[in-house]
Amino acid sequence: MTGKVAEETLSYEQARDELIEVVRRLEAGGTSLEESLALWERGEELARVCRRWLEGARARLDAALAEEEEAGEAGER
Repeated sequence: MTGKVAEETLSYEQARDELIEVVRRLEAGGTSLEESLALWERGEELARVCRRWLEGARARLDAALAEEEEAGEAGER
């Protein structure tokens, strides 16, 4: 699973858990240079997926807080 497929199908938790496994494998060592590069590339892709999920969550929270603030200001008038 690579590229757009990962972005469209992985939940935040799935991407995070796979990223943890990729990091664990890289830290353990014992892989060939080619395999290490492939793992690193996969890790970068998974990190992007996680970042997008978190940015989306932040945007939703900011919108909800702004809405709440507007409702509070309207009630004060």
